[in-house]
Amino acid sequence: MTLLGGIRLGRARGATKLRGPGVDRCQWVEALGHRVRVRVRKGDGSGTPLVLCNGVGVSLEVFEPFVEALPPGLEVISFDVPGVGGSPLPSVPYTYAGLSILLGRVLDRLGYQNVDILGISWGGGLAQQFAFQNPRRCRRMVLVGTGTGAWMVPARPSVLRLMLTPKRHRDPSYAKAIAAELYGGALRDNPELVEEVIHRRTRIGPPRGYALQVAALACWSSLPVIRLIRQPTLILAGTDDPLIPLINAKAMRVLLPHARLHTYEDGHLALFTDAANLAPVVADFLDQP
Repeated sequence: MTLLGGIRLGRARGATKLRGPGVDRCQWVEALGHRVRVRVRKGDGSGTPLVLCNGVGVSLEVFEPFVEALPPGLEVISFDVPGVGGSPLPSVPYTYAGLSILLGRVLDRLGYQNVDILGISWGGGLAQQFAFQNPRRCRRMVLVGTGTGAWMVPARPSVLRLMLTPKRHRDPSYAKAIAAELYGGALRDNPELVEEVIHRRTRIGPPRGYALQVAALACWSSLPVIRLIRQPTLILAGTDDPLIPLINAKAMRVLLPHARLHTYEDGHLALFTDAANLAPVVADFLDQP
């Protein structure tokens, strides 16, 4: 652990020392009593940094294919929510509103003021909440394979049943067996992709961390405030996403005041399996003033 400007920071094992643009820095940041694992890919300082909010039960490493496909000058911050990946379990359950405050404090500690935010699946809820609570700090928002929370058009019961436990994150054979039904898209023909996307990258957290994420989502919806989210928003949605039916993206396109929708013929994990095609779409949107 080191002390930088009154902030206690510590690089994770295996992290590379920060030297210049394109180099990753992995560390823990302490804020509001939490020790949050954060990864920063340094940019060239020319644009607004992008914050990435992940899906349920997976660590920040899952974003690697997408981050590598983004322009190298773009600064990117990813993190593990408490109880997931390398961030320790919180002592009490949390809410999306509380997590949004925690994320803000983490960004304060890292010295970021204005940011763009991207959230996929579960993380799309956190992105919406952060944009709502930080109308001046959050410049643009990208939502990928996500919805409005507890009040949305749900997946089929047979699909939702597969989300009740983190077994797919711990058992590669089980994940491959259910990949087509749960994630759709490219995984219908190539279910082994789930191993490349999740199991070769993610750091498995405790089951209670997964349960806390599910509980937070069950108690949250953006619908009461969604029309107050004024940031320009890009919604990315797959036409074959069994987990988040496409109609949810179309509804958010109508409800968010400044949103546009980009669809693609793929499934829930396309941001990672087809990063080469989707990252430029995100970069073009973020590059606008």
